[in-house]
Amino acid sequence: MSACRLFRCLSSNFSSAIPSLTRPLPHASHRLCPKPFSRRSVSSSSPSLAALKFTDKHEWIRVEDNGVGTVGISSFAQEALGDVVYCGLPEVGTQLAQQDEFGALESVKAASELFSPLTGEVVEVNSLLADKPGLVNKSCYKDGWLMKMTIAKPSELDSLMDEAAYERYVRSIED
Repeated sequence: MSACRLFRCLSSNFSSAIPSLTRPLPHASHRLCPKPFSRRSVSSSSPSLAALKFTDKHEWIRVEDNGVGTVGISSFAQEALGDVVYCGLPEVGTQLAQQDEFGALESVKAASELFSPLTGEVVEVNSLLADKPGLVNKSCYKDGWLMKMTIAKPSELDSLMDEAAYERYVRSIED
């Protein structure tokens, strides 16, 4: 199934599929997907990717030894969005509950809200994204991270998917 058809089919049910990736920007009148959608994989032998936990809304979190988690969006999500042109991120000190909306990404073809993978406090945002939002596309697991947060409820990590489970989830919504 092409991504365009997937977006059209799922646009009314964001909670079970790709949330908000289908809301076109007011000036975007062209097709969301100019080229065919191909099956992607998040697989990697990289130890840093293996430490990631994913949400069903396509955010990831990597918890460091100091108890702070780095948050970003998955490769699947950044590919679905297209070229990111704006990142709206929270202020340092913002308190978030798991699944709270904390910001938004806008691309040339769509916009997507961002949802907190865990409960905690924002301790840092990626200031590079203000001038270079395309880092989300170029390096979504490294330089394109969105924010860092404390982990108030470590048990919430159990509700997130590991890499293998997330890859199965992505395949299930692509079919």
